[in-house]
Amino acid sequence: MPHALMATYQRLPVSFQRGEGAWLWDSEGKRYLDALSGIAVCGLGHAHPAVSEALCRQAGELIHTSNLYRIPLQEQLGDALTEAARMERVFFCNSGAEANEAAIKLARLHGHRKGIEKPVILVMEESFHGRTLATLSATGNRKVQAGFEPLVQGFARVPFGDIESVRAVAENSPNIVAVLVEPIQGEGGINIPPEPYLQQLREVCDQQQWLLMLDEIQTGMGRSGRMFSHQHNAIVPDVMTLAKGLGNGVPIGACLACGGAAEVLGAGSHGSTFGGNPLACAAGLAVLKTLEQEQLLSRAEALGARLLSRFADALAGAAGIEEIRGQGLLIGIELDRPCATLVTLALEQGLLINVTAERVVRLLPPLILTDNEADLLVEQLSHLLTDFLNR
Repeated sequence: MPHALMATYQRLPVSFQRGEGAWLWDSEGKRYLDALSGIAVCGLGHAHPAVSEALCRQAGELIHTSNLYRIPLQEQLGDALTEAARMERVFFCNSGAEANEAAIKLARLHGHRKGIEKPVILVMEESFHGRTLATLSATGNRKVQAGFEPLVQGFARVPFGDIESVRAVAENSPNIVAVLVEPIQGEGGINIPPEPYLQQLREVCDQQQWLLMLDEIQTGMGRSGRMFSHQHNAIVPDVMTLAKGLGNGVPIGACLACGGAAEVLGAGSHGSTFGGNPLACAAGLAVLKTLEQEQLLSRAEALGARLLSRFADALAGAAGIEEIRGQGLLIGIELDRPCATLVTLALEQGLLINVTAERVVRLLPPLILTDNEADLLVEQLSHLLTDFLNR
């Protein structure tokens, strides 16, 4: 009997019943190694005791009151996040797309206050920022935009990693008010910009009085080996967006700001019914504390190095491997051909992976992955890739 869900997903033929650490079990009892973490969401793995305890405790006390009232847990999480990020203020919402919507609204309001009638945000080719109309318009992927025209105006696009194209825009586009960029493009294929791209963006934004807005939705919360990926580059953005790993599966997003950008959004200029409710903030606090207490940032960096090295060894000389790249636990293996079928082949072998940008195997394993599990991931996936490429 058909179900009532809209056909917005091409779901794989599996249903998971429980999880523990880096493992999931389906309804038939089969076990799977999760190298995707719910698309970079479950950084602490499944059923982490600290998150489970925080959620159970908070659900028994208070789940929701609305932002008409003070929410102490929201204030605690806001203070902890801004301290970790060296930023000043935060707006809480429910997803990455909502966090980016807040950033876009903030940039436009900032531009209007500067006397710019039609403010423009500079965005990147191959980027992904969400599926609302504004974030879809900011996204550099024509495939996900098709059919939803007219798109939202007010975005200009340049190649990712190309600072000269940004400088050229600066000379010819007086309406630019901000740059919105991922430190590492996730959906685009784990694309890592050349050094010192982010520092150069910071310099251009300072020179032009633009806001530097970093989308850390996939790269943040320890995944890169730092709490936030831009901290590898010793810069501080004006605006930063977070979601995914912030709640370890509980929907929560955040838009952080500092300097003049921190004062742009005032009472009545933006809002959210559910954003930052006690339950979501309890999860966020548990995640943040666990990342710090269990030293998972350095663990992610070491695990990433281990995986990159072992994949390089296992796939050395394999025809069809274009590049193996990554930072921390954001890893991409680019092939010379489309490889979406690898997802199903891996599933049959008890391994959860993802293919993005048609030819890139994307790995986003949990930060709590053990060395043995990392080696198992390399062994299983390398065999799958070799068999696939030798067909």
